[in-house]
Amino acid sequence: MQNALTLNDGAHESSGIDFLHEIGSRIATADPLDAVLARVVEFISAVMNCDSCFVYLLEANELVLKASKNPHANEINRLRLRMGQGITGWVAEHKKPVALARNASTDPRFRSFNELPEDRYEAFLSVPVLSRGKLVGVINLQHRDPHRHTEEQMRLISTIGFLVGAEVEMARLEGENSRLSVELQSRKVIERAKGILQRNLQIDEGEAYLTLQKHSRQRRKSMKEIAEAVILGDELKQLHE
Repeated sequence: MQNALTLNDGAHESSGIDFLHEIGSRIATADPLDAVLARVVEFISAVMNCDSCFVYLLEANELVLKASKNPHANEINRLRLRMGQGITGWVAEHKKPVALARNASTDPRFRSFNELPEDRYEAFLSVPVLSRGKLVGVINLQHRDPHRHTEEQMRLISTIGFLVGAEVEMARLEGENSRLSVELQSRKVIERAKGILQRNLQIDEGEAYLTLQKHSRQRRKSMKEIAEAVILGDELKQLHE
């Protein structure tokens, strides 16, 4: 009996190492964040044998539901929690895990959401997702029946949280860099169009900007689109001449 237990523990440990390696590989190859979160939920649900698993990510000081074991199509990307709201909000605010083996709904920090039937489950484990000490989100596990989470299980979820946190921060950094690149390109196009208008209409820089802005509003197009049209028109004119 003892040998069987040891074997199972070894298999569980090997499974955890394999998964952490897989998630690390996904992050290194820049897999889409949704795919990483879905795999995280799948693995946690299997290893912990839990009835529910949620992943919340921090956006503009609110926790947004991003992934779930159970189908919640209407709540994904829509359900939002304030910092400090419910057990999840408390975990986010204090950056500390909470493990409740039974009667989770009687905890004074608990808040019910009609959208989630999992609120009626007995056991609740909530672990912060951190990256360099900065809060990124929260991972929640729930069991229908009373269940005690071991220290090893909590450490495993925390380790997964570190990897997820690194992936989220990387994705956000890439998104910010992409946004700045697009903004820089737009500014260059607008500046060039302003120069063309100044030359052709004999107006100053401010008037050229207002002209672009006016046509942008009238045609319900972005300033960049109007600027590109001005540049294209000027290039065609030069070709014709």
